Amino acid sequence: MSTIAYQSLNPPSRILLGPGPSNIHPRVQIAMSALMVGHLDPYFISIMEDTTRLLRSVFRTQNELTFPVSGTGSAGMEAGFDNFLEAGDTAVIGSNGLFGERMVDNAQRTGAQVIPVTADWGRIIEPESIEKALKSQKKVKLLAVVQAETSTGALQPLLEIASLCKRYGALFMVDTVTSLGGHEVAVDDWGIDICYSGTQKCLSCPPGLAPFSVNAAAMAVLKSRTTKVKSWYLDLALLSNYWSTGTRFYHHTAPISMIYALHEALALVVEEGLEVRVKRHLRNGGALQAGLEAMGLTLHAQKGHRLSSLTTVGVPEGIDELKIRQQLLNEYSIEIGGGLGPLKGKIWRIGLMGHSSTAENVLLVLAALGKLLSKAGFRADTAAGEMAAIQLLS
Repeated sequence: MSTIAYQSLNPPSRILLGPGPSNIHPRVQIAMSALMVGHLDPYFISIMEDTTRLLRSVFRTQNELTFPVSGTGSAGMEAGFDNFLEAGDTAVIGSNGLFGERMVDNAQRTGAQVIPVTADWGRIIEPESIEKALKSQKKVKLLAVVQAETSTGALQPLLEIASLCKRYGALFMVDTVTSLGGHEVAVDDWGIDICYSGTQKCLSCPPGLAPFSVNAAAMAVLKSRTTKVKSWYLDLALLSNYWSTGTRFYHHTAPISMIYALHEALALVVEEGLEVRVKRHLRNGGALQAGLEAMGLTLHAQKGHRLSSLTTVGVPEGIDELKIRQQLLNEYSIEIGGGLGPLKGKIWRIGLMGHSSTAENVLLVLAALGKLLSKAGFRADTAAGEMAAIQLLS
């Protein structure tokens, strides 16, 4: 008999209101326990085909190559840069938070010349700054931005930037990790060439897959590469042979149970309706933000460009932000996030994503946070916060 000590698997029940993951629907939980089949089994191939159709609907695209990369959202980012940048290429990247910075780092690792366009953490990248960077270079191959900056709560407008990409002949790549399924994302209508996301945010699926979509124009650029894609695992030419309809060539063993889960999560999105789902996130996010301000707290992200899926709020002076988060977890089983980078210790990040975006959760987190802040010495007007939220929820 083994003498290795280990604990039984018995995770606590949490209300996940941080920057991700979000709580998952019971149907998604059940899907993960569905019977295992082979990754080339006819039944699983039918689920693959169904999943790509559902993904096209949620991305609002007709792109043939639309599929989940086996890996978290960061794998989607790497797939974008590794396939479409070579040493000597030039890329312009918007950087106004941690995930913009990660884009810059990732692009630099391809050997490309990277021109960062920066803004303060919490503010958007202005189109004028993007155009200035595009004008400064003889040829920009790719321009990348984060639509929903998870580290700051800022929602980046995309239409003007997409227009600039077309004007200057650059591919347009967008990170929609914290927006897909909760904010409007329209790949075809907005002229996005390469788009990636994650499963654990507004799609309310466990982390582990990166929904990905690339159009024909970008694929033509990929075919013109003069060097091999450095990553074999993320090589889109190889992956497309596995995910395309018709004859499928083995590439890797797909995470079958995770794709079951994504299939069910996407089905839930389609059943609710994208427009209805976006409105739900807007209503609940707006109610939370109104409630926080009525309590006497200050929102961090730029007014008029705030995410509804993730709200950033300043920590009052003299308050131990980590202690409040620990109390929320221990006393109320509510998880929220702290700040990252230069915002560490200065903000909280409160997510209302997918299955977690409910009116009940808005009122619960306002009441719990207000009570804890009052105990800690901050005079939070919890009643006013709850009333402000209720007015927008009713």
